Amino acid sequence: MTPFAVDPEALAAHIQSTLGPLARSVAVRLGEITVQVAPADYLAAATQLRDAPGCRFEQLMDLCGVDYSDHGEGTWEGRRYCVVSHLLSISLNQRVRLKVFAPDDDLPVVDSINGIWSAANWFEREAFDLYGIVFEGHADLRRILTDYGFIGHPFRKDFPVSGHVEMRYDPERQRVIYQPVTIEPREITPRIIREENYGGIRAPSK
Repeated sequence: MTPFAVDPEALAAHIQSTLGPLARSVAVRLGEITVQVAPADYLAAATQLRDAPGCRFEQLMDLCGVDYSDHGEGTWEGRRYCVVSHLLSISLNQRVRLKVFAPDDDLPVVDSINGIWSAANWFEREAFDLYGIVFEGHADLRRILTDYGFIGHPFRKDFPVSGHVEMRYDPERQRVIYQPVTIEPREITPRIIREENYGGIRAPSK
């Protein structure tokens, strides 16, 4: 095991030295290292983290989108959408978290890192599908979880709970059709049902 594997502060200092101006911040919290980079430096920083001696993060373990619109009970003042990647160095037994915020809240776009770690392929498609984050340079960016023709992105916090349309099979047309949602919002109030002798306890007489 390398010294970095047991000393996150030393690894953070090494990453900061390696990335230099490519890193907006390198922070250690709860023993975990988070590197934040600017969108313009995302690909260069990711390549350095993969290839530089002392880093060697050969494997992408996870990539996801984050919507910060309600972060801190609405006190968040930064950009709305972020892409977070978790990287692993198998050879050096160390991990790092890489974050980049999309510069435009209305049309969030960041570069694809699929050319750096091929494992990013489906992860980026999932973030695109659920959050609407566009990954520039992705060779096959299309929905992966929702249906073809689905409108909206389910993990955006402004998306209605019941959705806009529902899908059903129409036996007359012999195909699947979409129609406006027919579910009426309702409040479910729990009821207390008392049964005599429930649990072996006799209900008191009236």
